Amino acid sequence: MIETRALGREGPLVPVVGVGTWRVFDLPPARRTEATPVVRAALDGGVRVFDTSPMYGHAEEVLAAALGDRRGSAFVASKVWTSSVEEGRGHYARQLAWFGGRIDLLQIHNLVAWRDHLPWIEAERAAGRVGSIGVTHFSSSALDEIEQAMRTGRIQAVQVPLNPIERAVEARILPLAEELGIGVVAMRPFGEGSLLGRPLPPELRAAGLETWPEALLRWTLSDPRISVAIPATRSAEHAAANATVGRGPWLHPDIRDLVTRLAAP
Repeated sequence: MIETRALGREGPLVPVVGVGTWRVFDLPPARRTEATPVVRAALDGGVRVFDTSPMYGHAEEVLAAALGDRRGSAFVASKVWTSSVEEGRGHYARQLAWFGGRIDLLQIHNLVAWRDHLPWIEAERAAGRVGSIGVTHFSSSALDEIEQAMRTGRIQAVQVPLNPIERAVEARILPLAEELGIGVVAMRPFGEGSLLGRPLPPELRAAGLETWPEALLRWTLSDPRISVAIPATRSAEHAAANATVGRGPWLHPDIRDLVTRLAAP
């Protein structure tokens, strides 16, 4: 299992919303301090999980600077994204420098050369510099290969998309994760923004929801097989609002079905 309470459901006060950095933290030097209030608002709200990747431009370095002396309060999930083991290890060395000598969850991004990377990442885990190992992919076309990686018994987490219109993982990946005790990081809870920008329907307001983003996040987190959802944001206000959702309550199945219908194109 993933080695942090922040990615589990071991207590009612443990938030299960994280912060994604895709697109929003790839900032030029003159603007990198813009990430700091976002990270601080998330941490102050109880968020612990921050997801990043070398694929995201400068996002890793920006996140590290924004965490600053609060790195110890964060669970950093980053990635390896190269077909070359040598290049992967070289970038990993920079990650260790940025994040205080440890990556809490090191994921093989989009399954690129995952069989080649697993041995050295496992050695780093044994040395205590990596907490848990995962694989990621954004496409339903990769579900077969994700399942292969899960069945090796060598990974502790998968990162896959889940929202009311992207549900391919529900049939196989989520049941297998539950069976094997593998944590699930849900990317794209807002459909990379495509599901946002609409008012809250009165039916959901009557059910106690206050905003449409809240409804979407609660929809994802109401599946008990999900460990954490990682919406990306460049707004400190939105980061704080997302953090409150991670404390529950979860949606009644009837309300969850209603969100599904309302989110449909």
